[in-house]
Amino acid sequence: MKPPIYEPKGKAKEYGDLALNIYTGCTHGCYYCFAPSVLHKTKEAFSTNVMPRVGIIEAVKLQLNKEQLTGKMIHLCFTCDPYPALVDTTATREIIKLLKESGNHVQILTKGGQIAQRDFDLLDSGDRFGVTITPSGGENVYEHDAEPLATDNASRYWNAMCASNSGIKAWISFEPVLSDKAVLAELEAVHSEFDVKIGKLNYHQSNINWNDFGHKAEEICKRRGLNYYIKDSLRAEMERSA
Repeated sequence: MKPPIYEPKGKAKEYGDLALNIYTGCTHGCYYCFAPSVLHKTKEAFSTNVMPRVGIIEAVKLQLNKEQLTGKMIHLCFTCDPYPALVDTTATREIIKLLKESGNHVQILTKGGQIAQRDFDLLDSGDRFGVTITPSGGENVYEHDAEPLATDNASRYWNAMCASNSGIKAWISFEPVLSDKAVLAELEAVHSEFDVKIGKLNYHQSNINWNDFGHKAEEICKRRGLNYYIKDSLRAEMERSA
């Protein structure tokens, strides 16, 4: 196995300097997921028989010791979810332990359920716990089973709130945006203590006017005093002439 902690590129680079993918795939079945194509897998192969990558814990331990990695923010995960549904996620906890014991910080992004709260005792104020929120509604509705095995948005919010209450910096990723109106409504209501990242739907067609949406989203964030970041692909759409 290549060293599992790596420097992401492209759109992923906007989330962090280093990243780590724990599992062979993801059971959530999100229709918009880019990971199967990146891993050269069919969607079916990517979403079935999901398990920790063979030797992943030992490989992480070896790399941390060999490269003396410390003081880094390491993102979990890009090509999988650190808490995939119906999968034993003990490997996630073991890897968080290794990262923290070596003096690193952990940034989590998940659509998983309350099992994530199991690991809050390992995290502190230097870590970040994020959830992806993908509301739908209005005229930009996508199929209701866009994320068939991911937990619902309300449960994801609850995880973020519990993280914040535990002294962990919580953040919300509104990416991909499936409904412009629904996300704008969420931005009006999201708790101000959460950091916010906003990114467009990529690799799929959409009837959303990204220029208009981006400016409206930014106006809400500024007016509400939210700590926000607009992903580069959406920012590029905002900079196009109307």
